[in-house]
Amino acid sequence: AFAVGLAGSLAGCSSAPRQAETSANVPVPADAARNQAVFTAMQMVGVPYQWGGATPRGFDCSGLVQYAYSNAGLQLPRTAAAQMNAVTPLTLENAEAGDLLFFRDGKRTSHVAIYLGQGRFVHAPSTGKSVALDSFSNTYWRMRFTRAGRVQPTS
Repeated sequence: AFAVGLAGSLAGCSSAPRQAETSANVPVPADAARNQAVFTAMQMVGVPYQWGGATPRGFDCSGLVQYAYSNAGLQLPRTAAAQMNAVTPLTLENAEAGDLLFFRDGKRTSHVAIYLGQGRFVHAPSTGKSVALDSFSNTYWRMRFTRAGRVQPTS
C-alpha cells in the first residue's frame, strides 16, 4: 500500500532530463498580471520541488503556477487539470509569455508550466529537482505537450 501511495504522490508532475536554460531575453508579457506571474515564477528558480508544495519553501508544478498568479492578483485552482479547465485554450503558436502550458502523461493532464516565449518555460519538474527553465527543444516535453491556455483577468 505504501508503494502505491508513494507512486501516486510522485505522479503529480512528470519528470524529464534536466536541460540548462538561461533567463536572458525572456519576452515581456502583454499585460500586467502575466508580467507579474512570469516575474514571480522566475524568482522561484532553484526552489526545491515538493509534492503538494505551493510556497517558496517548495513547489509542485501547479503550486508554482497558482502561487505566481496569486501574487499577480488572480486566483487559479490547485491542480494542473483544474487549471487547464480554468483558462482560455490557445495553440502554442498563439501563446505569449505568461500563458500556461499543459502536458499529458498517458490520458491525464499531469503537468503545467508558465510559458516564457521562444519555446521556453519555467516549471517545477519533479521530485528531486528544483524550479527550472526548460524548452521544447527537450523531446520529453515536446512529445507530451497538450495545449496552451491564457488566464483571463477577473473583472
